[in-house]
Amino acid sequence: MALTGRAGLLAALGALVVLVAPDPPMAVLGLALLLAALVLLDLLFAGSVRGLRFQRDGERLVRLGESVTVGLVVENPGRRRVRGVVRDAWPPSAGAAPRHLRVDVPPGQRRRLVTTLTPTRRGDREAVTVTVRSLGPLGLAARQGSHLVPWSVRVLPPFLSRKHLPAKLARLRELDGRHPALVRGQGTEFDSLREYVVGDDVRSIDWRASARRSDVVVRTWRPERDRRVLIVLDTGRTSAGRVGVAPQPGQASGQAFGWPRLDWSMDAALLLAALAARAGDRVDFLAYDRTVRAWLSGASRTDLLSSLVNAMAPIEAELVEADSPGMVAAVLARARRRCLVVLLTDLNAAAMEEGLLPVLPRLSSRHTVLVAAVADPRVAAMASERDTAEQVYDAAAAERLRGERRRITARLRGQGVEVVDALPEDIAPALADAYLALKAAGRL
Repeated sequence: MALTGRAGLLAALGALVVLVAPDPPMAVLGLALLLAALVLLDLLFAGSVRGLRFQRDGERLVRLGESVTVGLVVENPGRRRVRGVVRDAWPPSAGAAPRHLRVDVPPGQRRRLVTTLTPTRRGDREAVTVTVRSLGPLGLAARQGSHLVPWSVRVLPPFLSRKHLPAKLARLRELDGRHPALVRGQGTEFDSLREYVVGDDVRSIDWRASARRSDVVVRTWRPERDRRVLIVLDTGRTSAGRVGVAPQPGQASGQAFGWPRLDWSMDAALLLAALAARAGDRVDFLAYDRTVRAWLSGASRTDLLSSLVNAMAPIEAELVEADSPGMVAAVLARARRRCLVVLLTDLNAAAMEEGLLPVLPRLSSRHTVLVAAVADPRVAAMASERDTAEQVYDAAAAERLRGERRRITARLRGQGVEVVDALPEDIAPALADAYLALKAAGRL
């Protein structure tokens, strides 16, 4: 049961009557009895909420930053009209609107209500409860009850870096030889023969073919296809920090506190996966901190992106130190043949020195390793501001962090590991460029 504002207003008016009544105690008693009788009468004629039936319909997938609608069908099998308010409760991060829905369902009929969700976080958003408040004919009181009507909407990564894909595909076509700039490098595949022109590498001359044709011909090469790319996403504590500014589709900027480093890494991984799939390479995905959080292997090139975003959507950063030996062991167990291992993590000096650096040689001796990290733009901003004493101390701390990051990068490269360290908005295209450079050099 719930009382409405109308009942409170009626009680306030009754209090004015009590003030002028010759016998106030009896007036209070009479007023209370009258108000109670009216409330009970209102509840008696209000439609029942227990017997209501509910059904849901609508979308189950939405990209972060976009909106989706979910329908709720309310059926009234009772004998009285159900008139009142419905609250379809969702978690705050689901961005449900409106919060309250007016409903008026005659006996034996149904009505469809619509809730719009605009999520602010990735993952699965589950409906909580549907609460119905059925008003009586006087509007003084209402019957109220809650029902579990399950429904979930999966919020997918937005893949905002797809705007860079056409430019990267154009570079890929050049590598593939669709443009005249064919390349030669270790591990590349033979493509065709053509006449020698001044400036060609003499090592590309095919002497047997030249003898048959009585002319000098050279071999052209293209990057190998059907290589394997294993994307490894570090979901440990360092991936939880928020960096940059979170962009929204169609807007220049979004929330001031930015995305978690994990989300920027996911965006870069999606661009790399799309590019590698177009290049004819096989892409696998592993998310790991102290255990395997997600594993995707064998997805077809047409289904790769949809499978990836579905695998990434429920992943959240775990506030634990990543188990680097376990991560390397998981990679080696799943990648027995040589491949490109792309590790998306953070160049945190303490975490790298105690975790990844000691075990990285086991991985780099068997695979080509590329480490990609998202830098915090606030560090560069702190290093550049030195107007006050407080800013000078901040700048000193920022310079120390930048120095440690450069030192870790140098140690990684000393072990034969490629490193991409870029700002949040630049990490995706920078990682794609590094992949194309490796492919052009025939190192995949």
